Formats: sequence, C-alpha cells, structure tokens
Amino acid sequence: MSRTYAVRTYGCQMNVHDSERLSGLLEAAGYERAERDDAADVVVFNTCAVRENADNKLYGNLSHLAPAKAANPGMQIAVGGCLAQKDRGEIVRRAPYVDVVFGTHNIGSLPVLLERARHNAEAQVEILDALETFPSTLPTRRDSPYAGWVSVSVGCNNTCTFCIVPALRGKEKDRRPGDVLAEVQALVAEGVVEVTLLGQNVNAYGSDFGDRAAFAKLLRACGAVEGLERVRFTSPHPRDFTDDVVEAMAETPNVMPSLHMPLQSGADDVLRRMRRSYRQERFLQIVDRVRESLPDAAITTDIIVGFPGETEADFEQTLHVVREARFASAFTFQYSKRPGTPAAEMDGQVPKQVVQERYERLVALQEQVSWDEAKKQVGRTVEVLVAEGEGRKDSATRRLTGRARDNRLVHVVPPVGEAPRPGDVVQATITYAAPHHLVSDEPAHGLRRTRGGDAWAAAQAAPPAQRRAVPLGLPSVGVPAAVAPAAVCG
Repeated sequence: MSRTYAVRTYGCQMNVHDSERLSGLLEAAGYERAERDDAADVVVFNTCAVRENADNKLYGNLSHLAPAKAANPGMQIAVGGCLAQKDRGEIVRRAPYVDVVFGTHNIGSLPVLLERARHNAEAQVEILDALETFPSTLPTRRDSPYAGWVSVSVGCNNTCTFCIVPALRGKEKDRRPGDVLAEVQALVAEGVVEVTLLGQNVNAYGSDFGDRAAFAKLLRACGAVEGLERVRFTSPHPRDFTDDVVEAMAETPNVMPSLHMPLQSGADDVLRRMRRSYRQERFLQIVDRVRESLPDAAITTDIIVGFPGETEADFEQTLHVVREARFASAFTFQYSKRPGTPAAEMDGQVPKQVVQERYERLVALQEQVSWDEAKKQVGRTVEVLVAEGEGRKDSATRRLTGRARDNRLVHVVPPVGEAPRPGDVVQATITYAAPHHLVSDEPAHGLRRTRGGDAWAAAQAAPPAQRRAVPLGLPSVGVPAAVAPAAVCG
C-alpha cells in the first residue's frame, strides 16, 4: 500500500500555493492523500511567521499530534514554511519527535528529506538561505479544478520595520513573463477559468529584470489568453501602484474589479516609522483613481493597530482613511513584536489595553462601512462563479455559494432545472446584504456551463489514482504563441 500524507497550511495565499506544490511533490513520489490528518503516514505543517501567535499555534498543534506519533512509530512529521526558516533547529529541540524541518527556499527537497530521515532514523534539518529552484517548476496538486494560483515572483525588496517576510523569503525574484503566461495557458488548458497572480509585492513585478511596466503588460497579456474568464492579483504595494496598472485593470475585460491594497496605517508619522514609502494623501489618491476607472471595484486592505509610537491622533487618522476609502472589508491586526524586526526594538510600545480598545473601535467602524458598502449591491444582478465548499451553512439553507466579479461572497438559491456545478456561472439578483456576504433569495438564472465546471465534473468522476499532480509553468516552455509579442514584457 502507498504511504499517505496530509498537509496543514497556515498563513497567506503564498503558503496555500506552496502547499499545493508540497502535495504535488508527495504524490509524484508515490504518496496518496489521507482521508484524515491524524491517520496519515506523513503530516506536513506549512507554517507562517508573520504573527506572534504563529509560534504558539505550531507547537501546540505539534504536541497534539505527539500521541499519534507515539502510537505509530512509522509516522513522520515535517515542518516547513516561514516559521521553519526562522526557527530552524529550534523546532527539533522543542519537538524532538519532528522528523524533517525544511525552509522556504527548498520545498522541493521534502520527499528526499523524508526518505533520508526514515533511512537514518534521525531528524533532518535543511534550511537554505537562497532559492534552490523557482517553486513553479515543481509538481502541483491543485485544490481547485476551475481556479488556480500563479506565482509571478517570490521574495520582497521592501524593508517594512514590522515585517519578517523579506528575511524569510529573501529578495524579490521575478519569473520571466513567458514562463508566467505559459503556466496560465497550461492551467486554462486543464479547465481553469480563474487565475490569481501572486507575489509578496505583486505589482513590483519586473524590477528584477528592469521593466517597471511589466506588471501592467502582464495583466494585458492575460487578457489575450482564450478561455481565461477571471484574473485577480494579490498583494500590491501602494508605492508601485501606477496609472498604467489602473488602466490595464480597466481596459482588460477579464481582470476583475477587485483590489486588495494594504494600508497598514493612515497616519503619516506611523507610515514613516513603518518604513512604508507612501503617505495618506497618496493612498487616497490611488483609491480615487481606481474608483474613477472602475466604479464597481471592491477595495480591501490590511491595517495594523498599535504600532510603536502610535498616538490617539495617529489612530484617528487611520479611522479617517477607513471612512474616506470605504473599504469593502479589511484584515485588521493588533501589532505584535516579531524578533529580528526593527519595530520590535522601537521605543513607544503601546500598552496592550490601549491597543485592544483601539482595535475594537476600528473593527466596529469597518464593520459598519462594510455593511453600508454591501447594501449598495441590493437590487443589482451579479455574475457568480459557483464555488465548492465556501458556504458553511449551504446544506442547511439549500443555497449555493460563489464569488461575484468583485470577489464578494454570494449565497444564491439554485436555479430551477439544471443544477450548476462548481466552476459554472450563474446570474443572481441580490436581495440582502451583510458586512461579509451577499444573499440572493430568488432562484439564480442565466446558468452558463463552463470549461471550469467540466473540469470539476471530470475530477469527481476520475478514480483517485488518476488524480495526479502535474508540473506547470516549466521555464523551458517559453512565450505562448497565442500571445502577441508586444503584450509580453522582458
């Protein structure tokens, strides 16, 4: 019998995509996905290190798995990702039952490290300080047959004082445009209808090979890929958000009116201490420019509360930006020290109770703004890409769930007659709005069966042994012939 595996993922979209690669690597090595994590022969933790509680979460989850490991000596536990890159051998010291520790730069080594640990009967810790191979050249087991992630770069050249990511992911390394487009076309050929372009600072794409207009060109090039219906990207940096990107979004029909742009703080003094290279006025100008070109765009953001030195007046500036920008939603965080970052050593650390009080005020304001913005959707008819497993109450409410073009979550009553499949598209008239989702209580209409729905149906029909990982985006593929050379940068 084949050995089984399970991958547990923590953190950002980059980690989610890396986990797809880890799954692909293991399946290419002969492993099969386990039905239950605690029954797997190999359990992989793909970790995050951005927040302080990431450490506690990892070691707590490892300790919960220790009894299963003790009862099954053949079981192996591997830890990778950003926290592994940070803690290195400390992980094995604190959890001596861990078999493999690998970093962000060598995820392709996992199968070999597992075999070596098994053969040598001792833990293997391998952390590289530079990228071994671009991860997109590795096999991938995609979680969705109709939607896919495509990395355009890894690493980050920014020096934000609160962020540990550059130290763990390294300097920005961009893929060639032809390689990115080759992967996009390969995904579309597999039935994918929605692609999300990923990068730690996605719109800085091109700086590695000297073309500052490369990201806008890449968006336009994606518009020429036949069969690709939706293109998203995350996360851009305000510093690099130029007019040509806004124009490419507005003029490329399959680029969605959805933008996640981190604010972090609305106060210029705090932004300066954060070493963010924009100020409040610049941020709001970008929001206005996007809304001018894409009136229906849903803009989301990240905000940190309680950064060292933040005063009440500073915090009021953040609330001001929230009121002005009218974010559809925001990921809000209380500042936490990350060892190794300049902010951890700054004077003016804000007391916990002050941070908590400000955080609660921010969340209350943003909830109201989100709700007010969502209410504007009531009465509109939106296109919904039906998803698999997004709505936790769908079975009880007998609704389907999907994403509108602006990425809002929509719960819809199924259409009369033929049922849509995940990956298919329906039209839904919004009858109710909540801060974080929309509802259509009328039966959906205008069902359009897509190649994405076909891919989902084919995946359900295939025997498990045939649901294998496939390599995508190999550098040798080059520029797809269907894309005009003028649309390709680099």
